[in-house]
Amino acid sequence: MTLRIRGVVKAAQKAQDSLNNGIPSQEVAAFKAFVTSSLEAIEQLCAREQMTPEQLPSRSRLAYSFLKGIDLDNLPMLESRIASPTKAPISLRNIKAKQSSILQQLSSLAASLTPKPDDLFQKLHHCLTQTVAEIENICLQQQATPADLSSSSGTIYAWMKFLSEEFHLQLHLQATRSTWQIAQAVSRKHCQELEHVAVEVTYQAGLYKYRRQGNVATLTISEGFIYASREVLTALVTDALLDKNQERSRLIKDFASSPEYSQVLLELDSFACANRNQAQGKCYDLEELFEQINREYFASTLVKPHLSWTGLHTYRKFGYYHPARDRVVISSTLDDVRIPQFVAEFVLYHELLHKYHGAKLVNGRRMVHTKQFRRDEQQFQFYQEASRWLEKLAWNQAQIFELEQWL
Repeated sequence: MTLRIRGVVKAAQKAQDSLNNGIPSQEVAAFKAFVTSSLEAIEQLCAREQMTPEQLPSRSRLAYSFLKGIDLDNLPMLESRIASPTKAPISLRNIKAKQSSILQQLSSLAASLTPKPDDLFQKLHHCLTQTVAEIENICLQQQATPADLSSSSGTIYAWMKFLSEEFHLQLHLQATRSTWQIAQAVSRKHCQELEHVAVEVTYQAGLYKYRRQGNVATLTISEGFIYASREVLTALVTDALLDKNQERSRLIKDFASSPEYSQVLLELDSFACANRNQAQGKCYDLEELFEQINREYFASTLVKPHLSWTGLHTYRKFGYYHPARDRVVISSTLDDVRIPQFVAEFVLYHELLHKYHGAKLVNGRRMVHTKQFRRDEQQFQFYQEASRWLEKLAWNQAQIFELEQWL
C-alpha cells in the first residue's frame, strides 16, 4: 500500500520560500523547529508503516529530501537594509501589445508553407531592433536605463533584445517551426477536434503553458528550449496536448536542467540587468572576487569586464561570459552563505578565462574550451574541491527543480 502524507509538499514549499527570502534572526529558532518537527513526523509515519522515506511517492520523497538537506547551522539570514531613495520603475505602455504582435509575426513566419526567409526575416529583425531602440530612448529621456524598467516591461525588453541578435532570431524561428510541425502532427493524430494549434516561444516563468478555447489551442514554451532536440520538443508537445507521461516528463526536465537551457536564461537575464550595478550580492561581492583572482592568476593584467549576479537560480550552468558586451554574469545560486567562497571564485575564474583566451578555430570549428583553457583552469588553487562542490550542487539543484515542478 502506498503511504501518502498530507502537507509534506506544502511544508517544503514554505521552507523554500523562507530560505529564498532570508530568515529574520528572531525567527531562526521557529524555522529550525518547523523543519525538525516536519522531518520527525514524516519519519515516524514511515516507521509505523515499516518503510523508509525513500519509498514514499515521488512528490513526498522529493519534499522530504529537500527538507533533510537544509543545513540548519548555516541558514541564510535576512539582512537589515537602510532604505534609500530609488526611482519608480518605468512601465511602458503598449509593450505587451507590441510583444503579442511580434509573437504573431514569428508564429506566422514559422508556420508559413512558402516562407520568404530573406525578406520576412529582415523585416522582422528590423522591427525588433527598432522597438529595442525606442525602449532604450524612452529610458534615456527619463535619465534611466532598461535596468530601471518594471518587472514585466523589463522581461519583455530582455526578450526583444535577445532576439535582436540575428543568430538568436534564427534559432528562435527554427525552434518555433519544429514545435509547430510537431504540434500539427500530434493534433491530427490524437486531437482531431482541434482546428488550430498556435505555438509561441518566449521568455516566461515555467517550462510551458497550454491554453485551449473551444477548437483552438495555444502552446507557449520557454525561450530556453531553442537549443532542444526534436525528441525533447516532441515530448513537450505530446505532454501538453495529451496526458503527461513519466518518461516524457523526465526527458523535458532533464533538458530544462541542462547547461544549454540555463545558458539562454542567463543571457536573457543579463539583458534584463544590463547597466545595473549588481556586482554586490547578498553574500559575495564580484568586484572584490575579481580583484583577488586578477591579482593571483592574471598578474593584475586583465581588464575588468562588467560583472553582475543574475536575478535567477540555475541548475547546471552557473556563469556566462558575453564577449560582445564584455559582461560576466554569475548565477545567484552561488550567492549563498551555504556555498563556500572558493566555489563562486572558481566559476568567476572560469568565465574570466573565456575573456582571456577568447575562441579558437580548431579544424574549422569554433572552440572555447581548448587544451590550454583546461590547463589554465586546473591552475585554480581549489580546482578539485570546487569541481566536486559544483557536481554536488548541480544534483541538489536538479532535485529542487523537480520538486518545484510539483509545487
